[in-house]
Amino acid sequence: MAAGKKQEKPKGPPSIENKKARHNYEILETIEAGIALLGTEVKSLRAGQASMGDAYAVPRNGEMYLVNLHIQPYQNAGAFNHEETRSRRLLLKKSEIQKYTARIQEKRLTMVPLKLYFNQKGIVKVLLGLGRGKKLADHRETEKKTQAKREIERALRDANR
Repeated sequence: MAAGKKQEKPKGPPSIENKKARHNYEILETIEAGIALLGTEVKSLRAGQASMGDAYAVPRNGEMYLVNLHIQPYQNAGAFNHEETRSRRLLLKKSEIQKYTARIQEKRLTMVPLKLYFNQKGIVKVLLGLGRGKKLADHRETEKKTQAKREIERALRDANR
């Protein structure tokens, strides 16, 4: 490799992140799950056409579903397109579904999607976070911590100059 040239990252489908989730929820645990999608939904995801702003996972009839995940219609699908905000089944083991269903119901926790991405094999995966909703005081506390961290980093950077 010639000196001065940067190594390029392989270009693949983009990952879609839920930036609001870590702000609105205190994430206690994360889990990776598969998601049952239609072909037009996968093509839209490859184009980066999705939004997870209000999405959450809910247990129904012994299965987990992702609700309010917005995947835009695929442009070239014509009449065979998908519904934008339909409930999508999450592919988890039965023991995991039972475990998280119990935790959601007993401890009043919420399961929110943090990231939607394609793995090495090209399969769509969703990173779910089991979290507790933050209150206003929690938001303020988090903001104070991040502000203090920034000031420390700034002071260290200035001291090293």
